[in-house]
Amino acid sequence: MVGTTTAQRRRSALASIVTLITAFALLFGASAANAAPNAPDEGDDKSLREVLEAASKGHIEAKAKLDNSKKRQGELAAQYDALQQQLVALTDEVGTMAAESYRLGRLTSVTMLLNSASPENMLERAAGLDVMAQREGRNLRALNEAHEQAARAKAAIDNEVREQEKQVAIMARKKQDAQRALAAVGSQASGGFISTTSAAAQPAPRNSNGSWPSESCNVDDPTTSGCITPRTLHAMNQAKAAGFTRYVSCFRSGGSGEHPKGRACDFSAEAGGFKDRDATGDNRTYGNNLAAYYVNNADRLGVLYVIWYRQIWMPGNGWSSYNGGGSPAGDHTNHVHLSML
Repeated sequence: MVGTTTAQRRRSALASIVTLITAFALLFGASAANAAPNAPDEGDDKSLREVLEAASKGHIEAKAKLDNSKKRQGELAAQYDALQQQLVALTDEVGTMAAESYRLGRLTSVTMLLNSASPENMLERAAGLDVMAQREGRNLRALNEAHEQAARAKAAIDNEVREQEKQVAIMARKKQDAQRALAAVGSQASGGFISTTSAAAQPAPRNSNGSWPSESCNVDDPTTSGCITPRTLHAMNQAKAAGFTRYVSCFRSGGSGEHPKGRACDFSAEAGGFKDRDATGDNRTYGNNLAAYYVNNADRLGVLYVIWYRQIWMPGNGWSSYNGGGSPAGDHTNHVHLSML
């Protein structure tokens, strides 16, 4: 009887353990499945990442508006130049018509009677002066309209100049925001990673005005069971096409930054996956080249920022030192981090 009781207790304890394991699996299974098994724990500073994201996004949006304004200004300038040429031609033509009208005299009953040798001559002269008057009226109306169009074009150009000044000021403020946030954690300008041999990526789709379309996390992430944005997938595929084919992990359900939004990827410096050690030799060269690739193609792809080997690159701010806490994952010395708009 005692043996039976002990066996029952053992079975009951085993059942409890199985139940707990099942509960944990159900609770955390989705999160574990959504991330790569050896995805790096970057130890994100949430407040810092939020400031950097806002600063980079604000800079990129202002830059797109600035570029669009410059494009419109160029179109308006061409229109204004064409109108100026039209004004010169119309002014000359109106002047010629005025001189001819002055030489022949205006059509009145007196001039017709005094200067006409015959009734037929009088009618011919009347018809000629009437045609001249009509032409002169058309030219004068065209001249006035050209003047008004030129004035409107000039006012539109002035508006574009003011818009550009506004966007330049916004870009300056966003740069200051980023610099203050980085300075608060001991960061300062650095040399970064530069390559003049990076391949040119195929540009990601933009709106007709040059801005970046808003995207949600609605594309299957090929590196996890999560999701990423179409622009993030495009950036990852472009890097692969350029020869950067080592291990990648994008979506993570937890943490701060862009990973949970499907707008970030971590690229291992080593071919076999993320290792808890600083990249050296060929692995570090791989990371250097990949970081440079994304910086050189930032405007084509919609890059928000890049972190690699204790340095961070942001549009408008360039490379700055980056302290992630000392670990290879936190300092990003074992992987390149890419964040996208």
